[in-house]
Parts: sequence; structure tokens; C-alpha cells
Amino acid sequence: MDRRKFLRGFLLAPLAAFAAGEVTVIRNAKILTVTKGSFDGSILIRDGKIAEVGPTVTAPADARIIDAGGQYVMPGIIDCHSHIGTEAVNEGTVTVSSMTGIEDTVDPEAIGIYRALAGGVTTANILHGSANAIGGKNVVIKMRWGKGAPEILLEGATPGIKFALGENPKRRGGGDSGLGGRLRYPATRMGVEDVIREAFTDARAYKAAWDDYRTRAAKGERLIAPRRDLKLEPLVEVLEGKRHVHAHCYRADEILMLLRVADEFGFKIRTLQHVLEGYKVAKEIKEHGAGASTFSDWWSYKMEAFDAIPYNAALMHKKGVLVSLNSDDAEMMRHLNQEAAKTIRYGGLTDVEALALITINPARQLAIDNRVGSIEAGKDADLVIYDKHPLSNYAKVQKVFIDGEMYFDRDKDMSERAVKAARRRQLTEKQKAAAAPARPAGGGRRPQ
Repeated sequence: MDRRKFLRGFLLAPLAAFAAGEVTVIRNAKILTVTKGSFDGSILIRDGKIAEVGPTVTAPADARIIDAGGQYVMPGIIDCHSHIGTEAVNEGTVTVSSMTGIEDTVDPEAIGIYRALAGGVTTANILHGSANAIGGKNVVIKMRWGKGAPEILLEGATPGIKFALGENPKRRGGGDSGLGGRLRYPATRMGVEDVIREAFTDARAYKAAWDDYRTRAAKGERLIAPRRDLKLEPLVEVLEGKRHVHAHCYRADEILMLLRVADEFGFKIRTLQHVLEGYKVAKEIKEHGAGASTFSDWWSYKMEAFDAIPYNAALMHKKGVLVSLNSDDAEMMRHLNQEAAKTIRYGGLTDVEALALITINPARQLAIDNRVGSIEAGKDADLVIYDKHPLSNYAKVQKVFIDGEMYFDRDKDMSERAVKAARRRQLTEKQKAAAAPARPAGGGRRPQ
């Protein structure tokens, strides 16, 4: 069976009834804006943007009306740490892999994208793995299921890069690293710090060489340009504030180490990812200006996670740290609304604060809050309709819009499952028939 043809013909079939560019009004909804309060009202969508939101809006005569029937509408969920749509995300054969990047390897037809949509996720930060102290470049995508690879990228998002501390970058080679069990430097937390410090020392010297060349060339001197180094160029962008650092970490000591190294070289850590002991050093995280993207209640799954607590997100938030909840897992990604709800139990956050952990806060961490993360006029119409309050364990996603276009409709999905299952069986039988050995002429046995 041709998997891609099957996906294109069925799962990727556009929801033509709600195409981009149409004027749409969602009315009779309980609107959770996250930043502007909650109320019963309507949302006017025009040209992929939220044109108006309020208790009442003026609907054009030709507008397509969606009656929410008193259901809840919230901003699309944003996952600040994901690996969906990727394969073999660790380039583990080197210590610093900043020359590599996720952008050109994301598969827009990965089924995880559709499943994320079904969980209300509209945007995600797709990261390199954590096998390297300095890993590869990341990319921010929208779940534009059915579009091509360039079209799922979020236009204008600030580029980023993955760092990693702790056990992952210092572990023995092997597995997907391709090292066949050989040791690879670094093998200690001291070595991880040294790798980062050495890389930025080189990057600073590389930047100085190029700055000197450009200054002198602008004065008319005829010079040979420095040799380009694709490993150092992303790190120069970090030094210049043009590329965000997203750093995998767990323990308080390594968190402080990275913040101090960053301060020494004059750049900022944009987000500390996982940051399970962040509650111990929340004051220092806030002073540095880093965000924290953590799990709700994962702990004790390896030694460096033993001091994790489910109050981590709430404690950091109350200390003034910009906090989000992430999944790092394709299945958990589909339940981030429920993960956010746990912070009400573990930390006493309000409904709005809990929803902010999966909407406006990750948007701010990724510097895309001018586009997404809340329901406000002028922002992208990335919206999710739930049948119950999204923080309820019983809430189910009904419809998902991205840029005003419907990408998921639960009723359509459910009604088409039998048709798709029958078509799958038909294609499977056809493939089996094509692969079966042909019988010889006359019905005799094939020669042995």
C-alpha cells in the first residue's frame, strides 16, 4: 500500500467547507481569551486573523456561521518542546552539532501532527535531541496538516538552538550515536561546561575576525574574507541575540552553571527545558531572564530527576519566572490541557494561570506572542473548540482552526473512520495480490 497516497487521499483531505480567506463567525461560545478575560460571546475571523472578539460582533451577510452551542473556545495550545515529525533527532557522533538543523527534515505528513491537532495543539517548537552539550538548530511549526514542508513552518519565528546539560550529553556513546559503545568527550558535568565555554570562546573569536574584516572592507581595503565555519555561525547569532537558546537541564547546580556561562559571554538563555529543580533556583532564573518550560509531574524516571516535584511549575511562576508546560512526548502532547489542570491541584494556580502555561506563556518564550497564544483582535485565528471547559478531564476537542482554516473536525473524523478503514482493507488486499507469486501457465506446479 502506498502510504503517502493513502494519506493524501483521505487523512489529508482538506476541510473545504471552512477554507482560509472566508469570513467566519463563531458565536454562542464561552470564550477564554487568557489575556482579556472570559465571557460569552462571538469571534469574527477574516483573512486568517481574529478581526473582532466580544460579547457581540457584527457578522457580514456572507459570513459562515459556526454556532458553538455554549461550548468553550480557547487559543490553540502551544508546545514549547516537541520532536514530532522528526526521525533520529540526535547527531551524537560529535560533541557540538550546531551545524545541523531540524528545519529541512521535518515530515509534514507525520501522523503525530494530526494527532496533536486532535488534542488542540496548533503550534510547537521542534527541537534537536539532547545528546550534545550544544545540539542542532530548532524550528517552530504550525500544525497545518496536509500542507507541504515549507508551509508548516511558522513564518518569522526567531530561530533557536538546543543545548543540553547533565546525563544525556555526558553519557557513553552507542545507540543512535553511532559510536559503537566508545566513550565520547565529555564524560562529566565539568566536561559539559568546558564544551560550551570552548565553543563560545571560538565563536567570539570568529565573530571578531568577521567584524574586523567587514570594518576594514567598508573602508576600501582589499582583503580575503575569513573562512566560513557553519558550526560557529549559529553561535555567533546567539551572541548577537538573533538566535534563542533552549537548554535541556534537570539539576540546580547545572542550571546555575549555564546561567553563569551565558552571563560571562553576554547572551541569554531563552528557555530552560524540563528544569525539574528550577524551584530551587527560581530567583536566579528570574534574575537572568530565562523562561522555564517544564513537566507537570514527571519525576524519578532517572537519577537526576529524583528531586523533581509536581509543585515546580507553580513555585517558579510565583517567583516571577515565565513558565510553560511542555510534552517532549507525542502522546502527552495530546493532553496538555489536562497537564495544565494539574497545577491547580499542585500549587493552587487559577484557571487563567493554568491555561497561560500552554498558550500565552510558551508564545512569549518563543517570541511569537504577537501572533498566537491568546484570543485578541489582530492575532492569528488559531482557535480550539472544546465541548467542556478545557481544564476538565472530560473535555474533548471538537474543532481546531489555524489561520482561520479548520484543520480538525471531530464529527468529520468520526463519520469517516468506517470509510477509511474499508479503503485501507481494499488497498491492503490489492497490495497482497500484487505481491503474490504468479502461477505458471496451465496451472502446473512451479519448477523447484
